[in-house]
Amino acid sequence: MTRTNIPLRIGGRPVAARLRAGAPKLTREVLARLRAELPAYAALPAEELAGDIAEITQHTLRVFADVVEGRLAVGDVDLAPQRASAAQRAEEGVPLDAILTAYQIGVEMCWRETVDRARPEELTDVLALFAELLQLQRALVGAVAAAYLDARRFLDEPGRGGRAALLGALLAGEPAAAITGRTGLRPAARYLVLTLALAAHPDEARPGPCAAIAARRKLRRLRQALDPHTVEPMLTSLDPDGGLALLPIGAAAPGWPDVRALIAHAAHEADTPITAAAALAEPAGVPDVVERNAEVLRLVRGGGRGPGLYLFTDVLLDYQLSRPSAALPGLAELLTPLDHKPELLLTLETYLTHGRDRRATAATLHLHPNTVDYRIRRVTTLTGLSPNRVTDLHQLNAALVARRSLGVGDAGA
Repeated sequence: MTRTNIPLRIGGRPVAARLRAGAPKLTREVLARLRAELPAYAALPAEELAGDIAEITQHTLRVFADVVEGRLAVGDVDLAPQRASAAQRAEEGVPLDAILTAYQIGVEMCWRETVDRARPEELTDVLALFAELLQLQRALVGAVAAAYLDARRFLDEPGRGGRAALLGALLAGEPAAAITGRTGLRPAARYLVLTLALAAHPDEARPGPCAAIAARRKLRRLRQALDPHTVEPMLTSLDPDGGLALLPIGAAAPGWPDVRALIAHAAHEADTPITAAAALAEPAGVPDVVERNAEVLRLVRGGGRGPGLYLFTDVLLDYQLSRPSAALPGLAELLTPLDHKPELLLTLETYLTHGRDRRATAATLHLHPNTVDYRIRRVTTLTGLSPNRVTDLHQLNAALVARRSLGVGDAGA
């Protein structure tokens, strides 16, 4: 922005100060009109209207306040949030005409808000304000339309198809040279392979188009959280329930605490719990790693563990005991006395999941801690095994894994 003149005053008060003071109220009024007049905006999830759309409305009002306060010209940097918002709406399928109409509604309401107390002697400032508003509208329309169309071109670009072909070739185990010859893309030297399970966002349960919009928004935010951590465009096959993400990495492999923090960040940005299995793989090893990651996720979720990042080393016992073995039936039979007492099985597994913390177990199951103690004593009486004896603890864990592997009873929270 470049300063050109003195601030404008209307109604005896600087226009910029009035705009800033009235921004929250004007934002609510703009959102109400968007919902009432534009079906595309009425279909958006309430969280998005109150979040992203409200935020971009207030930002536009602040930009206009800066314009009229210092008689400034709008630059590209000032409209970066509007361009980003337009790209997001393009990904969500909101029509371009609805977006441009939304900005026109905002400009119109901003005009009415600033001139409703104009005095006859302020005509010069009113005309100057009108000229500034037209300049802002022209800049907004150009920036928003260009960003929207760029986003649509990106969504439809042939390169995305090429990356999909590259991912398919890696999953099929094709040699690197054959992949490059067929797709024109060279595989990375190594990948961080993430297998993701995504919980549903509450907005996905709403009827109508809100569910699909919420699902697309969740995936967009997930990709935005992961993408800055790759040296090349990542390869993904994702749907609202989860899927695969292959992140090309450089010579230095990321530390697992950093990957754990990345998954936590992605869950925060997507506003949904994420359970992930991760491993490093060279191109030739991708199929095996993907298969093993899927097994890790199965064991983690089957064992009632919470969201977060899991490695193969986190489930070594479960993995080994879930392999076909003559010992599995015998291990599973250790808990046969609990077959008709699902409340005891549930309490036992929850108790072990929480590291034998009776209070955490009670809170999870909505029980009194004394009830947990009673049930654990009953488990010991019926099975002869106590989770509070080290030797028995290993056997109980193994028995629960064996039951899950064999599909016996109701073992598992």
